[in-house]
Amino acid sequence: MTEKKMPLDDIRVVDMTHVWYGPWSTMMLAYLGAEVIRVEPPWGAIDRLSRSGVYGGVPYTFHHLNLNKKDITINTKNPEGLELLKELIKTSDVLVQNMSTGAMERMGLGYDVLKELKPDIIYAALSGFGQTGPYKNRKSYAMIAEAYSSHSRLTGDGVDPDGPPIEMAMAYGDIGPGTMAAFGIVSALRHRDRTGEGQMLDLAQLDIMTAFNPGITLWQLGQTKPFEMRKANPGGGIGGMFKAKDGGYVRVGVYSPKAVDSIKKFFDDEEFNTEKLEKYVSEHNRDEAVEHLLKAEIAVAPVYHTDDTCADPHLEAREMFTEIEHPKAGKYKAINFPFKMSKTQPEIKSPAPLLGQHNKQVICDILGKSEEYFEDLKKKGIIAWT
Repeated sequence: MTEKKMPLDDIRVVDMTHVWYGPWSTMMLAYLGAEVIRVEPPWGAIDRLSRSGVYGGVPYTFHHLNLNKKDITINTKNPEGLELLKELIKTSDVLVQNMSTGAMERMGLGYDVLKELKPDIIYAALSGFGQTGPYKNRKSYAMIAEAYSSHSRLTGDGVDPDGPPIEMAMAYGDIGPGTMAAFGIVSALRHRDRTGEGQMLDLAQLDIMTAFNPGITLWQLGQTKPFEMRKANPGGGIGGMFKAKDGGYVRVGVYSPKAVDSIKKFFDDEEFNTEKLEKYVSEHNRDEAVEHLLKAEIAVAPVYHTDDTCADPHLEAREMFTEIEHPKAGKYKAINFPFKMSKTQPEIKSPAPLLGQHNKQVICDILGKSEEYFEDLKKKGIIAWT
């Protein structure tokens, strides 16, 4: 049987990323068929380290962010190791890194050097604040970009405008920019297909998180903040997050005129409002309330925790989870690629790689080095292996 052709199966990516932002981006490319070769130092990248949530020697986040990748170790502080990396770059189409601004230049791998190695290279520099501007040398994490872009304040305002800001769960300041970075890389590859030109992408978390915030446009248009708009013009809908009799929560969103009419008719009460809905939910268990309200053909959901989400029958029917086996962590259900494609559906081909798992394949098979050369690299400590 002929293997399915994937959109990026002729693309090789050198992945010099770590933590969340970069690895999520390169995993999107790997899902689409790219050969993503993650490059780590022999002692392992920082995202392999954790004291909690560790399975098979690495944290759960590493498993989540590194599916379908190969992994090699190179000590780039050693001149021979750096030359080996350059050889790999010459054979590749894309290089992605999320090091501190200027780190690649200090290694001797700035864009000017990369263009000499591979004239049509796509070089994606992921960072907190970008390669230019007064903040370019500042350190960043997801929560820093969320704070600067107003997301933390706006999330808190949704609870209480006079209360504290609230950080977004699960580092959306990484995941969102990482998704956009993958989109930018694919766009650059499309440009190269048409013109033969490579290019550099300067992808800043703060820029992208600012673009993700419609509240910024509200301010630019009317110098109004979202909580001020809501206070001046309260919505006419019926909804909210309500606590059920069994301690669970139900989220209801009845905001269009048609939906408002529908729920009033369902309860046979022209005066039905949010307060009455809250009272109704409080008198029923979570799932009972949800099932009943669904009959009104309105938007309603139980407020899940992670165990509930994993057990949801709709996600099971949508094949959002698939069992894979990691050589050290064992079997578990990984999350599949999150959208459906009729011709080129991405699949999980392999679990997150072990440190240096593909050293020999990359060095001997891809770069064409001899077995003796490979063994010599091991002896010199330029590469390490699991």
